[in-house]
Amino acid sequence: MTTPVPAAIRRVDDPHSPSAIEIAWSDGVAAVYTPRLLRDACPCATCREKRAAPAQPQLLQVLSAEEVAPLKVVGMQPVGQYAYSIEFSDGHSSGIYTLEYLRELAP
Repeated sequence: MTTPVPAAIRRVDDPHSPSAIEIAWSDGVAAVYTPRLLRDACPCATCREKRAAPAQPQLLQVLSAEEVAPLKVVGMQPVGQYAYSIEFSDGHSSGIYTLEYLRELAP
């Protein structure tokens, strides 16, 4: 059995998930990926370390302007024929999302 590949990718804008990405997969599955889902699942080393670290209690968390603004996908570029690099409105863009990983994330 072959690994599914994207047959089509498009931006889906709706009030609940601005700048979401819809991927129609070659196996017939169509999945909508919200910016928050993709950002929270970022596979870069820094994000993986943050997710694995024990939670630290904070009395007052100071948020940057980027963290307060609604999160959006502002760019998505192919990396070879196996992955995509996704740029978010908070400036983060170091994660490489393999096709297999994106398929696993399909809601």
